[in-house]
Amino acid sequence: MTNEVLLDFNNVTMQFGGVTALSDVSVKIFRGEILGLIGPNGAGKTTCFNVMTGVYQPTQGSVVFNGSDITKLKRFQITQSGIARTFQNIRLFSEMTAVENVMVGADARKTSSIPAALLRTKHQRAEEKESYDRSMELLALMGIADRASDAARNLPYGYQRRLEIARALATEPELLCLDEPAAGFNPAEKQQLNELILKIRDQGYTVLLIEHDMSVVMNVSDRVAVLDFGKKIAEGLPSEVRSNPDVIAAYLGVPDDAA
Repeated sequence: MTNEVLLDFNNVTMQFGGVTALSDVSVKIFRGEILGLIGPNGAGKTTCFNVMTGVYQPTQGSVVFNGSDITKLKRFQITQSGIARTFQNIRLFSEMTAVENVMVGADARKTSSIPAALLRTKHQRAEEKESYDRSMELLALMGIADRASDAARNLPYGYQRRLEIARALATEPELLCLDEPAAGFNPAEKQQLNELILKIRDQGYTVLLIEHDMSVVMNVSDRVAVLDFGKKIAEGLPSEVRSNPDVIAAYLGVPDDAA
């Protein structure tokens, strides 16, 4: 982790009619870190993701990535700028093979035109081979290269989760946003996920992690930010956040002496 700010989520408010999902939230993500974003259901975590990735434009505030204001960019422009995400509910192309799913992510960086693809030009063929090779590398990183030719719908649930991460990485992001990647995992799979997230960070990526499972968040995060009812209530090292009384009350339950 460095002291360089990769993404600055600056005083963001997000309202839907009369409902305020985020209220003046500010979070900085430093290059090379894993930042955990936690909070109870309805705290505004996924709304943060959606603002960062262009699904929503905030009512107030700004999102600055790599020194550029991306607040009003379209989703594909934000992907091209270097932010990728996964979703709470897996969104794969079920009839396509695993490697084809990853190659879809790699398409975000292709320069060949549609006519070039139809004519199978030399440049297009070279890009396609490069895309395939990179996709296979990412499947190997995820530990599922042996299932590259299997349709996505035929993969075990845990492999589908890994496949979605591989597809996101294929867009060549600087910031990878993982939304509840441990959902539905057993303890052994969660431990494997911890190791995978750390491996991804060690490959040079910055990671923003939304996760309900505290064992995942506290074991892999360099820092943790906490939302409650759309407001940031704490931020710091995992050990600091774990012992913060506001976090304990909002997320982990009311302390015994307060009950």
